[in-house]
Amino acid sequence: MNRLYKKTVGLTLLAGLFLGCGVAAAKEFLVGVEIPLTGSLARVGAGMNEGISVAVDIFNKTNGKHTIKTIVIDDESAPAKAIAAVEKLASQEVVAISGGYGSNNIAPASDAANKLGLPYITSGGVDDSLVARGYKTFFRINNTVGYQKAMVGLIDALKVKSASIVYSTKEATANLAKDVEKELTTKGFKVGMHAFDPAITDFKPIINKIKLQDKPEVILMCGYENDYVGILRAAKVLKPKVKAMIGVWSLATAKMAADFPDLMPWVYGTALLPFPAEFKTADGKLFAETYQKLYNKEPDYLGQFGYVQSLLLFEAIARAADNDTLHKGGVAEELRKTDRETLVGRVQFNDKGDNINFVHRMGQHQNGKIGIVWPSEAANAKPNFPAVPW
Repeated sequence: MNRLYKKTVGLTLLAGLFLGCGVAAAKEFLVGVEIPLTGSLARVGAGMNEGISVAVDIFNKTNGKHTIKTIVIDDESAPAKAIAAVEKLASQEVVAISGGYGSNNIAPASDAANKLGLPYITSGGVDDSLVARGYKTFFRINNTVGYQKAMVGLIDALKVKSASIVYSTKEATANLAKDVEKELTTKGFKVGMHAFDPAITDFKPIINKIKLQDKPEVILMCGYENDYVGILRAAKVLKPKVKAMIGVWSLATAKMAADFPDLMPWVYGTALLPFPAEFKTADGKLFAETYQKLYNKEPDYLGQFGYVQSLLLFEAIARAADNDTLHKGGVAEELRKTDRETLVGRVQFNDKGDNINFVHRMGQHQNGKIGIVWPSEAANAKPNFPAVPW
């Protein structure tokens, strides 16, 4: 009887051990999201955050083992608040952070994350100094070079030979403007450079100078949402004789078209997606369907960026958990091993955490829609050129 009792207890303990292992193997992981939901970058932060939520939904339904739960903190578009957000997320024991927008916010936030040993991935910072730090915890899926190639590629395609660049003195925008100027000058372009302080609200003096002195064929804008609105409003009043208004991030979006219908017609900006969105792959269709289900609207490229950066992070977390390296630097190690096709193209990170394959596309606001007009192999519309909002 005693022998039978011991055998029964032993089998029960063994079963409990296996059951316990199963529970431990399949886990829910906390991921921090530090992102601007208020302040000057609220619109882009909200778009990125929607994509992050779509990534959570899809990962949790398709991984088959692990799940992700996010803790979202608004950094209010302010560097100090971004640091505080990261520190608060760390205190809540997140395993990594997705998010951030604006290099001036991402730099201190990812600095704090690195000190805390937290992997940090973003698509909102293209300043080269972010990867020059050599952090093993920092990753980004886009960069200045990809935007530069897109702007210069479009200008080549439009066959113009002169441009004026209006750019914010913030590091990311200034670096992009100078890189574009250098490449265009090498190609024999006439280029005028006009820097502005990020606090500026009246762009008429700059636009008037461009109109009277530079007399370029196109105006290039390196800034953020509020900057574009101010520049385009000034241009609409002064009506410089240019053939196109061309910007970069946060411009060719459905949200900008809806909020500023008088300013956006025929304006160019970087965009991975046309609007309405078109997807041909199974992954793309699942992303679009899930986005529509969660938000009852078409996804834009900000959501696409947020989705890709987060899904890559979640997959790395899952692999690290399976390899029992989650708390031994495994998430960053798995991210560095990433090499796969995504909705923003092939992603591979170099030793500095930069995606070596990134090249953006150029879109144009066309009658309430956004058509991809460059490069030709990705285009679903032809550029309306010359054409400006006034």
